[in-house]
Amino acid sequence: MVSENNEVLGVIELKDIVKGGIKARFAQLRTMGIRTVMITGDNPLTAAAISAAAVFSDNHIMSSKPTILVIDDEMQIRRLLKLTFESNGYTVLLAESGKDGLMQASMPDLIILDLGLPDVDGTHILRSLREWMKIPIVILSVRNTEEDIVVCLDAGADDYLVKPFRTGELLARVRMALRHLHSPQHEPVYAFEGLTVDLASRTVTHKGEPVKLTSTEYSLLALFVQNTGRVLTHNYILQTIWGPTFDEERQYLRVYIAQLRKKIEEDPARPKRIVTESRTGYRFTAV
Repeated sequence: MVSENNEVLGVIELKDIVKGGIKARFAQLRTMGIRTVMITGDNPLTAAAISAAAVFSDNHIMSSKPTILVIDDEMQIRRLLKLTFESNGYTVLLAESGKDGLMQASMPDLIILDLGLPDVDGTHILRSLREWMKIPIVILSVRNTEEDIVVCLDAGADDYLVKPFRTGELLARVRMALRHLHSPQHEPVYAFEGLTVDLASRTVTHKGEPVKLTSTEYSLLALFVQNTGRVLTHNYILQTIWGPTFDEERQYLRVYIAQLRKKIEEDPARPKRIVTESRTGYRFTAV
């Protein structure tokens, strides 16, 4: 496509932008001499923001460092996170509003998102981002109610930390989310320390010994390993494994979690693999 000033435009459908593909697609267009990309799709705000963000630079495309976009209206928080992330080897982009964040959202490997933004609520930004991208999004907010946390996780957030936060914990969550991003998406065998889950053969071994699981226990474990590092809410797990009519049966879920822990944890009373996230759900960790 050619613009009014005879500039060659690249055109990408919003629905065709998938995880890990947008940078490669932009780079491909750049080799063809195209520097401006127009995104078309059902959401005008999101499509326009991505189009603006697609005026990209060599530094962003060629950088070997993971890039983190921080969307937060507090200057002190932005400065702290920029210093923290850059001192730990990350490239950092900063946005002080939701609109500014959407304009830069095509380039990062991970997004840190505040909910109390001055122009639009962060949950709206989260849902807009999830329409076209699957990179990790970590919520960093003063909101600490169970409802706020569950809403964000069910809307597609990978993690949720409440302010004030410990920088060490935030860095650990970021590393975990990035490991999940770059892990093979259709790998049939998941190997952890002492635990192997083979999705192709539906077999599980613990310390080299086969583990006998019921069909439901296996489905539950398979869901966890395919979402290693992510917080899965009670409702999400119940609806995924048992169906929509079970979304309030949390005691039912706790029974199965307890049984599964007995079979794959060193100490089921102090689990390290299937970790309880208070008031929210569970997280499977790669230990």
